[in-house]
Amino acid sequence: MPAIRKLLAPLAAAVIFATGFTAAVPAAAAPAGDGAPAPARAAVPDTIPLTISNSSGRTDPVYIYNIGTQLSTGRQGWADANGTFHAWPAGGNPPTPAPDASIAGPANGQSITVRMPKFSGRVYFSYGQKLVFKLTTGGLVQPAVQNPSDPNRDILFNWTEYTLNDAGLWINSTQVDMFSAPYAVGVKLPNGSTKTTGHLKPGGYNGFFNSLRGQSGGWGNLIQTRSDGTILRALAPGHGIASGALPAGVMNDYINRVWSKYASSTLTVTPFGDQPGTKYFGRVSGNVMNFTNSAGAVVTSFQKPDADSVFGCYKLLDAPNDLVRGPISRTLCAGYNRSTLLVNPNQPDTSAGSFYQDAVTNQYARKIHEQMADGKAYAFAFDDVGNYESLVNDGNPQQAFITLDPFS
Repeated sequence: MPAIRKLLAPLAAAVIFATGFTAAVPAAAAPAGDGAPAPARAAVPDTIPLTISNSSGRTDPVYIYNIGTQLSTGRQGWADANGTFHAWPAGGNPPTPAPDASIAGPANGQSITVRMPKFSGRVYFSYGQKLVFKLTTGGLVQPAVQNPSDPNRDILFNWTEYTLNDAGLWINSTQVDMFSAPYAVGVKLPNGSTKTTGHLKPGGYNGFFNSLRGQSGGWGNLIQTRSDGTILRALAPGHGIASGALPAGVMNDYINRVWSKYASSTLTVTPFGDQPGTKYFGRVSGNVMNFTNSAGAVVTSFQKPDADSVFGCYKLLDAPNDLVRGPISRTLCAGYNRSTLLVNPNQPDTSAGSFYQDAVTNQYARKIHEQMADGKAYAFAFDDVGNYESLVNDGNPQQAFITLDPFS
């Protein structure tokens, strides 16, 4: 399977130039073991069917949007129900309304099938109202409901992220920015079977919100409701800090204990599962954690992070798309969010039984994973460390699926 690399941070701003995640295209097929060339894989067509089924139990009308970057040209725009690409027109300052890219979604108990083009993008769905998209001179303004003045603040909506390219389809359910209307994703394989992920346990939707509301330390303030009492979403903790809903120092105690521990001991990071000999060794000196390679040379250094850097896996835990700092950072990010850095000096720790056991942890991520039917989610940007992400992939996808799941 090609490597997957999530875009590193949650939506820090509303203007997005590329959405979702990117999939590295694999190298050309190597010869088979007997010297014969490997059989050619069937080419991924320009579009594949995407079936959207509504099992929500809600009577509101549903609106679907397929927006992103056209991979063949790099242009940004949207796809209509036939999979035809439409480039966004030029925007303005102040932002101008975007063309109506909505597709009428299925009523409760029904399904529709549209065409999914080769995009790196998102499929949004909203209940009851169309979403508001605008265009600036820099690109598309997408919903950013951590901003109380965002026009989509009182709309119930969610989205999936996907990349469809010549190497196949990657589609996930994501909670990196918020937990909201429940849904699952799937892909049909050439043998007729289907891989799916994203379903909650029975009662998991209400279970998540009840658990978050009961968590001390301000975590319940992440929940946003409408004036009629309808629960709309829970913001991811990084957005909660930015909006003042969650204390900025919510992770400080844990971060301080990590810093103290590795001032006198070594944190060993083995970032690549298929390269056990590639190791980096972290030690704290003052306000810096330096990482050395096996020869003792310093390869990268990290300032002491704050909670926002931890939750977002960015800023002081920035993870560039390289072979050293990025892989170390994503390992640290997972360790901080799952609170495994104190109990295991060898990272990544990929044993789920050790996750979220400290009293100071990413409670949002913990509670999401507790309610997922398969235990998998994208509750923070590098939740794929150890393969705990809610992602399905196939190199020869026959069909994609999005299921709008029940709220109760």
